[in-house]
Amino acid sequence: MGVESYVDLPVAGKRRAKRNRVLLAAKLDIGGSEIDVRLRDLSQKGALVECQTVPPAPGTEVVFHRGSITVPARIAWTGCNRAGLEFAFQIDESEVLVQLRRTTTDQNQPRFRRPRLFGEDMTAHDRKLAEMWGMAVGIAVPER
Repeated sequence: MGVESYVDLPVAGKRRAKRNRVLLAAKLDIGGSEIDVRLRDLSQKGALVECQTVPPAPGTEVVFHRGSITVPARIAWTGCNRAGLEFAFQIDESEVLVQLRRTTTDQNQPRFRRPRLFGEDMTAHDRKLAEMWGMAVGIAVPER
């Protein structure tokens, strides 16, 4: 069976909703018991989840939970510990966007940045960090 065998096959599962790749924790409620899953992508009409165990069989009714989203869904397909979910109704685009934002609780917290090293102005704190790092790896930090 060669590559040419696949050329004329119809494209299955054409999606009309934009999918957003993510890697977030989520839950599936299956008949009163919850299983933890990893959310791999999310759209207004469905999601791709990854399970640590064998996912429920296609056609199984579930309730998907992630953050503020709780929506009934059904398992559309399974394979390799992954499952495609088809939501019972289209979720609002703003709900999808909320899941894509940073999840840190303190948005005012300064982001990490590397210490400056070569010819850039360094604060006293940056210089101290650079010197400590340099000593740890055997590199001298150049003088100003």
